Amino acid sequence: MMFKTNPIIIAGGGHAGIEAALAISRMGNKVTIITLDPKSIGRMSCNPAIGGLAKGHIVKEIDALGGIMGVAADYAGIQFKTLNKSKGRAVWSPRAQVDKLKYTQFIQKTITNDKNITVIGGEIVDFSVSNCKVSSVTLKNNDIYSCHSLIITAGTFLNGLIHIGTRKFRAGRMGEKPAIGLTESLINKEFSVGRLKTGTPPRLLKKSIDWEKTQLAPGDETPTPFSINSTQGFNPVNEPCHIVDTNLNVHKYLKENLQKSAMFSGQIGGVGPRYCPSIEDKIIRFASRDSHQLFLEPEWTNSDQIYVNGFSTSMPESIQKMALRQVPALKNVEFIRPGYAIEYDYFPSSQLKSTLETKSINGLYLAGQINGTSGYEEAAAQGLIAGINACSTQKGLDHFVLRRSNSYIGVLIDDLITKTIDEPYRMFTSRAEHRLSLRPDTASLRLTDLGIKWGLIKDKQISKFIQFKNEVCEVKNFLKKTKSDLYSESKEPLQKTILKNTATITQIQNNHTELSDFNSLSLFTAETDLKYQGYVDIENRRILQFNKIENIKIPQKINYSKLTSMSAESIIKLEMVRPETLGQATRIAGVRASDISILSIAIKQNK
Repeated sequence: MMFKTNPIIIAGGGHAGIEAALAISRMGNKVTIITLDPKSIGRMSCNPAIGGLAKGHIVKEIDALGGIMGVAADYAGIQFKTLNKSKGRAVWSPRAQVDKLKYTQFIQKTITNDKNITVIGGEIVDFSVSNCKVSSVTLKNNDIYSCHSLIITAGTFLNGLIHIGTRKFRAGRMGEKPAIGLTESLINKEFSVGRLKTGTPPRLLKKSIDWEKTQLAPGDETPTPFSINSTQGFNPVNEPCHIVDTNLNVHKYLKENLQKSAMFSGQIGGVGPRYCPSIEDKIIRFASRDSHQLFLEPEWTNSDQIYVNGFSTSMPESIQKMALRQVPALKNVEFIRPGYAIEYDYFPSSQLKSTLETKSINGLYLAGQINGTSGYEEAAAQGLIAGINACSTQKGLDHFVLRRSNSYIGVLIDDLITKTIDEPYRMFTSRAEHRLSLRPDTASLRLTDLGIKWGLIKDKQISKFIQFKNEVCEVKNFLKKTKSDLYSESKEPLQKTILKNTATITQIQNNHTELSDFNSLSLFTAETDLKYQGYVDIENRRILQFNKIENIKIPQKINYSKLTSMSAESIIKLEMVRPETLGQATRIAGVRASDISILSIAIKQNK
């Protein structure tokens, strides 16, 4: 039976699916989420935290485009901390420990109250294509729903397989069914597929931990919210985390039982995250180290369940427990749930356009871990972009594409569609060439105008954005024009005081009542802009040069095999990726600079 539904369907209700659905709704379209369990929408299956190194930048950008992740984190946060503060401000990264129950409740309430969003409990096992365009989806119960666009945000559920030692069973995550059928449907439509793995640590019973033998890890005394919408009345609880260290006894015990690890026994075929290794990986790869830090993090306010950040593992439960009991604070520790590894299918993202639409099927979008990424933040960013573009296509609008020069989200997607992803991809500040301009505090200044143009931003956020932008300008002008002898013997503009580090913006605010009413974020951004003005100017000139080749579109009809003066390797790589711009072509591994020159001439001839 055919059920006519909304033009856009989303498969999955994780972080990617949520941002996709809400973006479509904000743009005025209706959308349907079809998910295995509606009660699991917005669930934080792993670390109870949002943000972190570079990930915090992404959350700020999602917020600048009207997304919900930052708002939800501010609402549910129990500890806020800016990471990397020993380094330059460009890499300062906001992070929040959150009450995962409150976070999920907030997300689900938002979805439920949105009249443009329909949620259906079910499993999509197949989809149909007509004239190279998505036309319908088929559910496991044989219901068929027509659609013009399908966004697949399946997370780790595609043929998911959980490993705990030698024990393995099918699941999307602990306690939830896997998604069976979609992989096969995509393969039948000639998509390439791969296999990845990720893991999660055990959850400990709070009262079984000797907290006096742990080290306190507090949050910031003055917490900073993610969202521009949370600047007023923001006063979260500051619940501490704690730190313990592994020791040689832990390492010895794990090494003695290494053959029982699902990963080291050869039982797992998928590739794991190099930058977030399991404890088994750590003791082998960093064999010279006597210890590794473990963070004991509460999963919600007054939680009896503690997350052991840094002890991801696929060891048998008994081995996990005995290894942790070698740590003095965990001598008598009891488990609520063991750690585990999960294998799942992914589809190499070289099969996607920069809009996250597939190259071979119009109206089909992939977002999140299905593209080979890891992390809530990376998934949410992709869902946002896929949702905007699916809706833009329905409305006949231009494609929505962010660049490496204006956002971390742009870096993320460009890396995915250009580079070979053979391990779970996660964002780092080092991946961004223009990170001095892509600071967390400038996210709204960089992106909110785009959000307004695409109808993503509500009136309240628009007014807050305008206020913030105006305040930054006013503060900078004040500092440039006002001279003072409070911080030096001779009167000089306060801007020079900032540059010479003889006073902070807070000190200046305390001595100049003209600045007393300005928001702390406005002051911080103005101060940072002035402090790094010279470097930012240099970077902006580089961005202008970067954008010149980024603006050169490559005709999709171009036949690389006919460019016989190119190297064979470059032809193969260019045919595989089919870059959209000359700039993207320069970033393909194996494509020579001389072949870029040849391509540039070919583009001119094909116009």
